[in-house]
Amino acid sequence: MATTEITTGADGVTLAVAAHIATITLDRPHRRNALNYRAYDQLEAAFRAASADPAVRCVVVTGADPAFCSGDDVGEIMAGPKRASATPAAAPTATPAAMAALECTKPVIAAVNGAAVGWGMELALFADIRIASERAKFAELFVKRGLPCDVGGFYRLPAIVGPAKAAELLFTGDVIDAAEALRVGLVTEVVVHADLMPRALALAARIAANPPLAVQRLKEGLGRSAYGDPREIGAWAIGAIRELMKSEDHKEGVASFLEKREPVFKGR
Repeated sequence: MATTEITTGADGVTLAVAAHIATITLDRPHRRNALNYRAYDQLEAAFRAASADPAVRCVVVTGADPAFCSGDDVGEIMAGPKRASATPAAAPTATPAAMAALECTKPVIAAVNGAAVGWGMELALFADIRIASERAKFAELFVKRGLPCDVGGFYRLPAIVGPAKAAELLFTGDVIDAAEALRVGLVTEVVVHADLMPRALALAARIAANPPLAVQRLKEGLGRSAYGDPREIGAWAIGAIRELMKSEDHKEGVASFLEKREPVFKGR
């Protein structure tokens, strides 16, 4: 098996390639796979590498137990000092890791093994197919931090679950379990936790056995027909996020989370 380590140690993202399948694993289990700046960079690099590798025909993205991805590492991303590269002069079309996932030319399967909340749910939405463990949970938690979602919630969620259900999930930030995710069409299958990765890898192998050029054109066609171009909505979303990160309500959402108390939002 050929393995490419995007990072070393148990605090980042790993990429392993075997039998034409790239497995991207978020590996920060001590933080429930929350993403800090370093992990975002590594996730972007992993998707770019998998997309560029001619040996890769399908990608599986998952998290180290017990979570898939609990979103941003709030203490660093939202409460910590902002790095200069997080706000470049040129207006981006979306979060770089989001665009790397959306622009991946290979089919992407999300093996959702636990909580996929906040940006973790966005990551699941970037996949073409989502399979969930019975332990999986999903939530667009951005509103709880006084922010809009990233491009996934605007660009893909309404097409997957319908505009009304998407509005409910985005406006409330409610958590739904795997059974509800299956009922509303967010995932295609729910399996016993121990069967999740074997099931995802078996599906990836079936896809990888087909002609890769035809599969890539099928993915491109599905993206055009079901979702359209993510760049315009992505640019709008990242602008809205930047604007609201300056709001008092966002600061209150972060502070209340870190202080483990109920927030008091004032609309400013």
